[in-house]
Amino acid sequence: MSTKIIGVLGLGIFGQTVARELSTFDQDVIALDNSEQHVQEIADVVTKAAIGDITDIDFLRAAGIDQCDTVIIATGEHLEASTLALIHCKKLGVPNIIAKAKNINYEEVLYGIGADLVIMPERNTGKTVASDLLRHKISNVFHIEDDISIVEFDLPKDWIGKSLIDLNVRQKYDLNIIGIRDNRTAPLNTKVDPNLVFQEGISISAIADSRTFEKFDYLGYLK
Repeated sequence: MSTKIIGVLGLGIFGQTVARELSTFDQDVIALDNSEQHVQEIADVVTKAAIGDITDIDFLRAAGIDQCDTVIIATGEHLEASTLALIHCKKLGVPNIIAKAKNINYEEVLYGIGADLVIMPERNTGKTVASDLLRHKISNVFHIEDDISIVEFDLPKDWIGKSLIDLNVRQKYDLNIIGIRDNRTAPLNTKVDPNLVFQEGISISAIADSRTFEKFDYLGYLK
């Protein structure tokens, strides 16, 4: 099982979406905001929630941000607050820092002071950010509605030399295979023989009827 400690600084709609999505997949989430209401809204979902100023390095340290594998600075309205939080996270030794930006100018500044990735809500949803952070074998997830998604993933090693009948993916993962590629860039072949024995290097497209398959991947069970 692969579990990370992830900090989410700022708990507006975007920050709460990220925190909830990460918690769904059993990650340890530290959620921080200066709004008592926002913190209360997420407190029962995450590992730890605290009220305080994310531009205060002592508060961040006391909350455990220095122990995080990744921090997502999810407040993008005020550039000064985002930059101070980012600088403090770097001082605390956080290895991977993702920052939300209000516009392209903010994006340039945040990259300039050391953000590993800058996101803008109009092109990055909270669910997308969380899945990008956690995935192992999955290369793409397209959320359609509720718990229905199209997933594209590399063949797990445990699947090599086995067929769909052997693997029983519908029962185990709520997964319906809709196509196979010989590699990631090859054309999609939608004529899938359930008796076909999978070979190393292929890529699979499927419809997932629940979050089960994503959870197996995000927790590192698909090797």
